[in-house]
This record gives sequence, structure tokens and C-alpha cells, in this order.
Amino acid sequence: MAKTPDFTKPFQDMLANFPVDTSSLTEAFRSQSALSERMTRVALQAAERSTEISAAWAKDTLSRMGELTTSKEQPSDYAKAMSDFASAAAELAAEHMAAYAEVAKKVQMDTVDLLLNASKDVQADAQRMAQAASDNVQKAARQVQDAAGAAASKAPKV
Repeated sequence: MAKTPDFTKPFQDMLANFPVDTSSLTEAFRSQSALSERMTRVALQAAERSTEISAAWAKDTLSRMGELTTSKEQPSDYAKAMSDFASAAAELAAEHMAAYAEVAKKVQMDTVDLLLNASKDVQADAQRMAQAASDNVQKAARQVQDAAGAAASKAPKV
């Protein structure tokens, strides 16, 4: 039975002959990893704060529900307790929604700040890589010119 040829070694040899500088890719990976870490930290802080707000809201609501469940002597007292509870619930909702809005605003500001800094880093990396590529091209052109000059000087004169 015929075996499938293993092209691993020829491909490794071929890729080893290409003059590729992988440091820029490594740096880009590190930059992306650092950005992801910071973005995750922002998201986790927002989730933590949102959970705290939700827990406080639930605790406040449950404590006010206790006032509703006590027995009353007059039917109008039940109506008053329900009205008080509804007013307090509306107040709590406004307070907690404002707290959620603050969390969202902080996440937005942190995200914009991170992305602006990341874009500055990317721009600097791109400029550095373009300069390195330009230097490599100039170096290769000089080598070709030198080789052509050396070949021309060794050629027999007619």
C-alpha cells in the first residue's frame, strides 16, 4: 500500500529560507493579549458592580415587602401600605437605574480610553514595521547593486 508523503520537512526548509522577522508578530500578539486582558478587566468590574446593585435592590425590595405582609385592622391601611410600597419601589427603581447608568457610563469611558490607547500603539507598531521593511528593501537593493557591480567588474572586457 502506498504511503502518503510527509511534506513537513520540505515545508519547514522552505519557510526557513524566507527572511521573515516574526518579532513584529510576537509584539502584535502581546499587544492584543494585553488589550484583551484590560477589556476583560473592565467587563468583570462592570459585572461585579451590576451584581452588587442588583443584590442591594433585591434586599431593599424584600425589606419593604415585610411592611406589606403585616396584618392591618382597616382595609384602608392595606391600601395605604400598598401605596407606600409602590412609591418606595418607584424611588428604588430610579436610584438603582441611575446606578446602572453610572456603571454603563464608566464602562463606555474605559473602553474608549483603552481603544484610543490601542490605536496609538497599533499606529506606532505599523510605522515601526514599515520602517523595518523599508530598511530591508534598501539593504537588499544595495546587495543586488553590489553583486551586479562585482559581476560587471569580473566580466571580460570586449
